[in-house]
Amino acid sequence: MIYINGLNIETKTTSRMDAQLTEFGKVFLFLLVGVVFVAAGFITSSLIRPHRPYAEKLSTYECGEEPKGTAWVQFNIRFYVIALIFIIFDVELLFLFPWATVFKKIGPIALIEAIVFISILAIGLAYAWAKGDLNWVVPQPNRPKLPEKKFDKPAKKKVAEPAEPAPTA
Repeated sequence: MIYINGLNIETKTTSRMDAQLTEFGKVFLFLLVGVVFVAAGFITSSLIRPHRPYAEKLSTYECGEEPKGTAWVQFNIRFYVIALIFIIFDVELLFLFPWATVFKKIGPIALIEAIVFISILAIGLAYAWAKGDLNWVVPQPNRPKLPEKKFDKPAKKKVAEPAEPAPTA
């Protein structure tokens, strides 16, 4: 309310502002209750759980197998390449769903755009396929073997032993 020359004038902006603050207050209260609920769950579980550590319990569990070596292993780059290709094509495919829902409203221009979009995806897929990035087992290159050179020492010639002198009669 605004007081001008003793008159009470109520403005709509202040009431909208108050309503907006109460809506933000509801959201804040909801978030606060959620955080408190999660924290209470963590605290309660840490208080009532049994705590009896021993060496076997603290070791790394690998599907029933004894861990061997360290966890710092280098993964093959193909894992990452396949994952990136999947994400790229999956996200691009998600763009087709909104297009399909409004296809009739947009008209033939949407069809041309979709054909261009899908052809770009097909070219990318063909490129990844041609490079062999979609092959999980990469064939070993067939390298021609060079003939082995023999650097053996030349064989020694057998020196004929001197013939025993014939006995003279």
